[in-house]
Amino acid sequence: MLKFVLPLIVLLAVAACTRPESGGQSPGHGHDRDAEDQVEKGSHGGRVLRDGSLAVELAIFEEGVPPEYRAWLYRDDKPLPVNAGQLAVTLTRLGGVAETYRFTPRDDHLVADGVVSEPHSFDVEVRANLDGHRSRWAFASYEGRTRIAAPVAAEAGIRVARAGPGVIRDEHELQGLLIPIEGRHARLAARFPGPIRSVSVGVGDLVRQGQALATIESNVSLGTYTITSPIDGVVMARSATIGEIAGTEPLLEIADLSALWVDVHLFGSDAEHIVAGLPITVNRLSDGERVDTTLDRVLPATATASQSTIGRARIDNTDGRWRPGAAVGARVTVAEHSVPLVVPLSALQRFRDWDVVFTRVGDDYEARPLELGRRDGVHAEVLDGLNAGDEIVVAQSYVVKADIEKAGASHDH
Repeated sequence: MLKFVLPLIVLLAVAACTRPESGGQSPGHGHDRDAEDQVEKGSHGGRVLRDGSLAVELAIFEEGVPPEYRAWLYRDDKPLPVNAGQLAVTLTRLGGVAETYRFTPRDDHLVADGVVSEPHSFDVEVRANLDGHRSRWAFASYEGRTRIAAPVAAEAGIRVARAGPGVIRDEHELQGLLIPIEGRHARLAARFPGPIRSVSVGVGDLVRQGQALATIESNVSLGTYTITSPIDGVVMARSATIGEIAGTEPLLEIADLSALWVDVHLFGSDAEHIVAGLPITVNRLSDGERVDTTLDRVLPATATASQSTIGRARIDNTDGRWRPGAAVGARVTVAEHSVPLVVPLSALQRFRDWDVVFTRVGDDYEARPLELGRRDGVHAEVLDGLNAGDEIVVAQSYVVKADIEKAGASHDH
C-alpha cells in the first residue's frame, strides 16, 4: 500500500503546482496562501477593491445570520454615505451557474438581496456606480476546490458517477444462527438391541436415501439387520462402534444440508413490525458472503431467557459452504422509499463541519456541502446541496479531500 501512496502524493503535488491562476486582483486559486495574504483587507475584514480614489470593501457576513454580502463605500479611504452608489455582484460557480445580487442601504453599509449559499467558491464580478463613476472588478474566490489532471485522477483510482434518484431502505440489523431444516434431520437408533457388526460411514460422509449404514445382530432373533438412511444427506455424528452393544441411544445422525434455516433473533418492537414475507439478506461472518432470501415465518413463542422472538428464513446450501451451528448476520428490509436524489455512502466525506461530496467539472473538483435525509447501509438521501445529473466522486473521495486539505483551501471572501 505504501508503494502506491507515495507516488500518488507526488503526482498530486505536481498537479497542484501546475494549477493556472485567473486574472483580476485576487489569487487565481483559493489554495494559494501567499497570494491570498496579498489581498488588501478593510476595517470590516472584507476585500478592498480600488479604482483610483474610489474603493469598495466587500465581505460575506455570517455571524448570527445566513451568509450575506455586505459592502462599504470609500473615497480617498474615507467612508461615503450608503446612498452614494449602486452595487451588483455576480457569482459564477463551478459548472457555469451564475447568481446576481443587488445591494440596498442598511445602517452604515450596503447589503445584498439574497443568501450566499455554500460552498463560497466562485468567480466574482463586481459592478459599481459610485458618484457617477462606473467601476468593474473580477476575481476568483475559491474554497474546497482543487484541480487534478485526468491522468493523475485515473492513476489514483478516482471514479465519478452522476447523482440521481434511488431507493432508501428501512433496514434492521439482526444476528442469527444456521440450523438444519425440520424434517431433513434424522437420528438413527437400533430397532433391536445387540452387538454392532459393521459401520460403513463416518462423520462428513455423504449418503443417499436407502443406503446401508450399519448392521446389528439382534439379541432377540440372533440374526442381523441393516440400518439404512431415510434421507439424502451428510453424516453429522456417529456414536456406533463395531463390537459395542447397540441400545436405545442414537448411533448415527444424518442431515440434509442442501438448504438450511436461518433463525434470527427479534427483540422489542422488531418482533411487532418484522413479519413473514419481508426480504432478508444473510451474511456469513467468516468471509462476508451474502445471500438474499425471504423471511418465511415468525415463530409464535418468545424465548424466556433472551425475551427474543425467532424469525426464520431458508437459504440454499447446495455448495455446502454454509454450516449449521454457525452464527450469521442478517439485514431485514422493512420498507423501501423511492427518493429523487441519493448518493452512495462511499462518496460522503466530512469536510469542516459539513457532510460533503466532491463534484467534478473537467479537471476541477469541489466540496459540495449537503443536507442529508434518510440513509440505509448503502445510500443517503440528499435534501439540498446537489442536483440530479451532477458528477460526484464515488471512489477514492478521500484522495480528493486530502489534496484539498494539503493545499490549505481557504474560507476567504
